[in-house]
Amino acid sequence: MADRVRTRYAPSPTGHLHIGGARTALFSYLWARKHGGAFVVRIEDTDVERNLADAEEKQMAALKWLGVEWDESVDVGGPFAPYRSMERLDLYREYLSRLLEAGQAYPCYCTQEELERERERQLAEGEAPKYSGRCRNLSEAERAAFEAEGRQASIRFRVPEGRTIMVEDLVRGEVRFETEGIGDFILARPDGRPTYNFAVTVDDALMEISHVVRGEEHLSNTPRQILLYEAFELEPPRFAHVPLILNPDGKKMSKRDESIIQFIDQYRDLGFLPEAIINFLVLLGWAPEGEKAEEEIFTAEELKGLFSLERVSKAPAVFDNGKLKWMNNHYIKESSLERITELAIPHLAKAGRISENPAGEERTWVTRLVGLYQEQLDYVAQIVELTEMFFRKEAVPSAEAKEVLAQEQVPEVAASFMKKLTESEGEITPDGVKGMLKAVQKETGYKGKQLFMPVRAAVTGEVHGPDLREAISLLGKERVIARLQALLAEK
Repeated sequence: MADRVRTRYAPSPTGHLHIGGARTALFSYLWARKHGGAFVVRIEDTDVERNLADAEEKQMAALKWLGVEWDESVDVGGPFAPYRSMERLDLYREYLSRLLEAGQAYPCYCTQEELERERERQLAEGEAPKYSGRCRNLSEAERAAFEAEGRQASIRFRVPEGRTIMVEDLVRGEVRFETEGIGDFILARPDGRPTYNFAVTVDDALMEISHVVRGEEHLSNTPRQILLYEAFELEPPRFAHVPLILNPDGKKMSKRDESIIQFIDQYRDLGFLPEAIINFLVLLGWAPEGEKAEEEIFTAEELKGLFSLERVSKAPAVFDNGKLKWMNNHYIKESSLERITELAIPHLAKAGRISENPAGEERTWVTRLVGLYQEQLDYVAQIVELTEMFFRKEAVPSAEAKEVLAQEQVPEVAASFMKKLTESEGEITPDGVKGMLKAVQKETGYKGKQLFMPVRAAVTGEVHGPDLREAISLLGKERVIARLQALLAEK
């Protein structure tokens, strides 16, 4: 194992960056940074049938958006290049030859149909499915006969019998596996492509990975990989298997689960902030200690010092949508108005509310509009729904607004305010609106809720909302007068 801490994240380019994968990458990254080590991103692309053309690029873009920075990968190179599995086939062949020559691996000629029948029989008899070893001790003549039939061989590892494999896991402690339950596993497919367990072991060994952080679903792969390290006479890395992320109902997530958004680029596109996602993900299964134990808001720099694999829980973590929105709202409120406006513009433009690149007066107006709602946003895409009233021709009163508008003082208040607006010159400002409302109060004698509620209900269609003076100013004189006229025409 390397003296220096070296961790890796090794996605397959078969889809988008999943929240589970992002958390694994984050934990690996933080552990490396805490110890002044290196973080490697390696692409495991041997599953060529499922690989997608742009998946690698999109996954790496999502990691960069989160702020997870790597020291070695396909884009920046490094001392252990290449960093794509399919570009490392010669290395795998070399290590496969070693195992075959040492008798630690052998060719298997079983067809998929034969293996499936064997599996079905074992299940029917109540046995745990594993390879029976039928090709383990074939003679040269038997091998030649299979090859004469046109059968292509995969290569299997010869698992030693009667062994207990002990894993000292940094999260789960000591875990033991009996080799009787493993069965001889495949190292290379008939076309020469390595399987996951073989490729990942060779790559982790050659890249001097000191710590492997991954999801607990990989725990059952670990004894196979330890056996391969032993066969190559190499010291295995330290393993840390992090807990599952459960959906809000406390059930195991599936890709069809609609109770949770599962991919990082979806969060980015909705206007979640990367610092909020990082903060939220790190607390899914990890907690700080000491004086920080009760805190929930951490910067990326703080996490580099605080994070430890020893504080990762064995228990599954439950994804809390409400907590994520609360956390994102915190970071939105802490952000500059300029940043949130930049994020809001594409959403408003897509909805047809504004031009794609607002400038001048339009840009100023949009910035003020976003500022009116910045503190309410759980995620930036909400700006479209929240600001709908600014883009309607008429106010659409809610049930509560209708109750307010039925009060007897409403016509008098509305008429007085409309008169003040009509008599005003130029664009109306928040301070100008404040002065008009004071004049209405003096003229009608109504104040407080009897004054402000009817005006808000008539102009916005709601009884609650952002600062009324700013909202009226942003709606503009013509639109506000038209809404007041519509109200009075009904009375």
